[in-house]
Amino acid sequence: MEIVKKYFPDLTEKQILQFQLLKTLYEEWNNKINVISRKDIEQLYERHILHSLAIAKVIRFKKGTSILDVGTGGGFPGIPLAIMFPDCNFHLVDSIGKKIKVVEGVVNSIQLNNTSYEQQRAEKTKEQYDFIISRAVTAFPVFYNWVGNKVKKDSFNDLKNGILYLKGGDLKDELKKFEARITTYEISKFFSESFFETKKVIYLPVSKQINSD
Repeated sequence: MEIVKKYFPDLTEKQILQFQLLKTLYEEWNNKINVISRKDIEQLYERHILHSLAIAKVIRFKKGTSILDVGTGGGFPGIPLAIMFPDCNFHLVDSIGKKIKVVEGVVNSIQLNNTSYEQQRAEKTKEQYDFIISRAVTAFPVFYNWVGNKVKKDSFNDLKNGILYLKGGDLKDELKKFEARITTYEISKFFSESFFETKKVIYLPVSKQINSD
């Protein structure tokens, strides 16, 4: 928990309590449904919670922003960001029901009232959102084809509506067709831990469909 407070020193007491509760909750759920590797559960705050919060270093979502978390797994990056931005609305989807069961349990336990969830494939989601977030569920062009038409046109945040995608490694080829419009943020500029050396936040504003075939 201290690693979160290190980079986000202005958390409210409620936010601190919600973040503190996550470790016990994920340990309990992981014993029933394995959604986080045993190695990573010991590094939960660094590798899952802080990693998710890298998006909060790129943008401070304004009140009323709607965000879709695709392929959320056990609730990342959606749950940490929903704690960070209590005045925004988060919808977490995953195609695997047992993972959504974990999300439901965690959301209810910490009384995260700005968060909804459902077992659903991203491309079947009918609503539109200000931002789509995700953490390395597939190659970026594939992900864009799933969600590019699910972004609202009218923006009111400091960044235009679009996709915020957490991924690591060499992404040059993967992002080639988007390179004129994409912005890549090196997470190592936000957080000093070695885990983040190759990790990035990819931001793509979406005002119209791009042919990514």
